[in-house]
Amino acid sequence: MLKITRLTLARGARRLLDDASLTVHAGHRVGLVGANGCGKSSLFAAIRGELLPDAGDIALPPRWTLAHVAQETPASAVAAIDYVIDGDRELREVEGALAAAAMDHGAASHDAAAAGAALAELHHRFEAIGGYAARARASTLLAGLGFPATRQGDPVASFSGGFRMRLNLAQALMCRSDLLLLDEPTNHLDLDAVLWLEDWLTRYPGTLLLITHDRDFLDAVVDTVVHVDALKLRAYTGNYTQFERERALVLSQQQAAHARQERRIAHLQSFVDRFRAKATKAKQAQSRIKAIERMELIAAAHVDSPFTFAFAPTDTSARQLVRLDHVALGYADRAPVLPDVDWNVLSDARIGLLGPNGAGKSTLLKAVAGLLAPRSGERLVAQNLRIGYFAQHQVEALVDEASPLAHLQRREPATREQDLRDYLGGFDFRGDMAMAPVAQLSGGEKARLTLALIVRERPNLLLLDEPTNHLDIEMREALTEALQDFGGALIVVAHDRHLLRATTDELWLVADDKVAPFDGDLDDYRDWVLSQRRVQRDGRAEPTARADAIDRKAQKRAAADARQRRATARKPLLAKQAALETDMAELGREKQALDAWLATPEAYADEAREALKTALARQGELTWKLARLEAEWLEIAETVERATP
Repeated sequence: MLKITRLTLARGARRLLDDASLTVHAGHRVGLVGANGCGKSSLFAAIRGELLPDAGDIALPPRWTLAHVAQETPASAVAAIDYVIDGDRELREVEGALAAAAMDHGAASHDAAAAGAALAELHHRFEAIGGYAARARASTLLAGLGFPATRQGDPVASFSGGFRMRLNLAQALMCRSDLLLLDEPTNHLDLDAVLWLEDWLTRYPGTLLLITHDRDFLDAVVDTVVHVDALKLRAYTGNYTQFERERALVLSQQQAAHARQERRIAHLQSFVDRFRAKATKAKQAQSRIKAIERMELIAAAHVDSPFTFAFAPTDTSARQLVRLDHVALGYADRAPVLPDVDWNVLSDARIGLLGPNGAGKSTLLKAVAGLLAPRSGERLVAQNLRIGYFAQHQVEALVDEASPLAHLQRREPATREQDLRDYLGGFDFRGDMAMAPVAQLSGGEKARLTLALIVRERPNLLLLDEPTNHLDIEMREALTEALQDFGGALIVVAHDRHLLRATTDELWLVADDKVAPFDGDLDDYRDWVLSQRRVQRDGRAEPTARADAIDRKAQKRAAADARQRRATARKPLLAKQAALETDMAELGREKQALDAWLATPEAYADEAREALKTALARQGELTWKLARLEAEWLEIAETVERATP
């Protein structure tokens, strides 16, 4: 097991963990969550031995092999597949020993029998560790992460930065590890690769520690969530959804206990203030002062998001915002990526684009945005169209020397500085941070600033190409809520399924040179993607990626049957929901009346002592019951949502 005992960890003068302990048993899958900068990556560095603890201990079984994703990739001439195989260090050692033994065996040897036995033992070990299947295993990893077979022999130096990070991830997965540390592995992946990695990790036999802000990914992969909060490591059994529910309940209880203690302190302090000066009551007053001092103060529970922003109302009256009229899309000196696209974007569209890497999703967005001219055909746009376009190159276009405030001032020189500061505060650029050069900002902070600039433009068509890269869960949730209220048209490419589910109404598949509707939801898409990957892995016929390859009639009949079954399944759930709502309303009224009485001076009079004791106990009981009922209601609501036809 991995055992962390009374760990204190700091980066410079900043303390990240203080007297924190955690035990992770072999085979467990742990998701590490917490605000950006709370120390998650530093804890990984300490586990790897790259950061020495200030106090405490991190113990690992001595025979465990640890794997993690390297942050740097050399511009090497080594073939991609060989670079991935390098991740299996024991395999490479055995290969080297085999090569050396073969050379020794070929030369004159004083002990040919011993040399032959050693060579046989090496061959046996090579077979035992899967050496003969290593190249196929590496090829499967590369294919799963989006590398076509035609490029797996290309040199590492020929790939872009994002694909080099994928190579590092493949190399870590290639290692036959006992402990796998993954820090934001989905940041450089598209949805197809995320789905493949999710499936791979569910079958990983070792112990997993995972940092990610993708809640769907956490839900599918982990069985334990460790929350890094207030310099401690707090473990919760279950996936991320279960963690949210349990933490909400804990916070509810903490807030109720805090409120009770505040009232108790106020009551004691009131006695002290009234009778401290009276000789006959001075002793009792001192006793109450000591009682207050002895109390272990309960902190108020805080779950407020640091992000408060919204899109301005849109004002377009056009029904059709953009039309791509039989356009061919591609780049110079290459065959078209999408040879014939005939597509409309309407004013109320809320579209999620799906499809394998390289199929043309980003190309399509660039064409809609007007950043890529059609090679043939025509792009038509509505009058007064204002496009907000987020992509990685937008983030890279920020001026390193300029501050977030300066970026806004260049666009709006006549706007008051305080108004611009207030706006940036909604994206958590407050105080000195609003004046810091962009070069000092993290990747997530740069993405936030880019989104802030786009929101400020008041677009009526919003195009988002992987907007959640480097964003933490709080910012992703704030963006999701803002997009839900956005009144314009929306097209999203994202590997964050929570964002796609919550903000889009229709899914389109970009694949096999076409743009076509996808008949199904994201769960259907996951099943479809994994079925294609299994076909590739098992060596059967190459899969097609055509939307029209699915038997639409059979699919529609199955969908109709599924809707009927879901409608039937919803009835008892809705009845249970209604009963819970009735119970919550009744308990809520009782608690409201109790809270009102506890807020009066009469509740703390001497003659009301017993009534106060009873009321406080009942208030705590009501708070607990309401929290449990609400958690049950939310669970049923999610089930109903999944069962909605």
